Amino acid sequence: ALFVGGALVYLFLHLVGGMKMKTSEKAAKQVLHDAEIKAERLTKSAELDAKQAAFEMKQQAQNEVRLMKQEVQIQQNKLDAREEAIDQRDNALIKKENALDAKNDLLDKKIEENEKKSQELSEKIDNIIAELEKVSGMSTKEAHDEIMARVENKMSSEIAAYIKNAEDEAEQTAEAKAKDLLSLACDKYAQEVTTERSVAVISLPTDELKGRIIGREGRNIRVLESTLGVDLVIDDTPEVITISCFDPIRREVARRTLDALVKDGRIQPGRIEEVANKFRNDVQNDCTRAGIDAANRLGLAHINRDLLSILGRLKYRTSYGQNVLQHSIETAYLTGIMAAELGLDQNLARRAGLLHDIGKALDFEQEGSHVQLGAELARKYNEPEVVVNSIESHHGDVPAKSVIAHLVMAADTLSAARPGARSESLENYTKRINRLEEIAKSYDGVQQAYAMQAGREIRVMVIPEKVSDMDAIKMAQQIREQIETTMTYPGQIKVSVIREYRATETAK
Repeated sequence: ALFVGGALVYLFLHLVGGMKMKTSEKAAKQVLHDAEIKAERLTKSAELDAKQAAFEMKQQAQNEVRLMKQEVQIQQNKLDAREEAIDQRDNALIKKENALDAKNDLLDKKIEENEKKSQELSEKIDNIIAELEKVSGMSTKEAHDEIMARVENKMSSEIAAYIKNAEDEAEQTAEAKAKDLLSLACDKYAQEVTTERSVAVISLPTDELKGRIIGREGRNIRVLESTLGVDLVIDDTPEVITISCFDPIRREVARRTLDALVKDGRIQPGRIEEVANKFRNDVQNDCTRAGIDAANRLGLAHINRDLLSILGRLKYRTSYGQNVLQHSIETAYLTGIMAAELGLDQNLARRAGLLHDIGKALDFEQEGSHVQLGAELARKYNEPEVVVNSIESHHGDVPAKSVIAHLVMAADTLSAARPGARSESLENYTKRINRLEEIAKSYDGVQQAYAMQAGREIRVMVIPEKVSDMDAIKMAQQIREQIETTMTYPGQIKVSVIREYRATETAK
């Protein structure tokens, strides 16, 4: 039974396997058939796509060829048009050339005809001139000279008369306008005139102070005079000491110093030098303020402060008795008024007028005229060229290059020429004193020099390390000889060369 069951199972499995194999073979055949159909379809589709692409490429190539042919045709048409235009231009040029040739031929004929006519006319003129020469008895050159001489004489007379009338009219007009302008300037500005004194008086509480000022064996008064550079006059006048000095700056420093010493009561060499130095600085500050005030009064800005400080020194300087700073301000006002009337820059004109005499603040310290020193100073502080030229030309040393420079000259003359504005005797005295000091300072080794006794004595302070006693004697002789040969002065002048050596130690 077991064997039979196994056989039945085997038989069942065999039958089932055969059925599956048949089914698989049938499915495989069906898949193969489907694949063949699909491959055929893909092949046909690829062939169609290739044919379509080839057709499109052919169409594109044909279009490009057609466009290229069109472009070539367009270019050909343009070339044909250009050739036609060139041909037309050539034809026009040929026509113009032919016309010009015809005109040239015509001109040549006319020139030839004119030459013939000119020759005939020249012959006729020569014949007429020959007949005129026979009739007048004069050659052509003689007749020409005669006519020119008559014309020249007539024209010269007429021109001379015209020039004379023009000059007279211009002179009258200019004189009238100048008078009006100057009158207007003088009417608009009036300045007080004060003459500086060459002495200052110090009042003393008691006459006992005179002895203290003189000091033991005249020690204090010698220090005062040598330090301050002034001459102290102590006489029988009660309770009064007179300071005499031509230099107003030194005189002012001396006045303030003596006044302070008298009030303080301590009068000794060390104290004298200390107080003198203090008031020198004070006076310098006053000069700076005076320069700034002058510029402010005139409404002038942007002037260098150092330049204004130098300008302020003119407050203590006089010219023929006229205060130079006031003279400069007056000149500036007058120049500005005249410039305004002429339509010029009023501020620039005032600036030139204010600075025109600034060299007088330095001419007693440095060599050169106040004109040269002033121009150099203005250039140093970058003043405008109009201002520099106005300084250089206001005394006629160099030509004036601008109208403002001429106005400064006129204003300077107006300010100086007014009655009572100046006193020549004081100026001559100041020049003589200044010259004395210049001579003394010109020697090597001189520390300071002061003119004393109204110019009757010159005291020369020398550097002891540079000048020996024998050199001091020799220097005094040389200064005396130079004064005698180069100066004119009344009476006698005493020359004193002072050599002082100090040795100072401090005990601790």
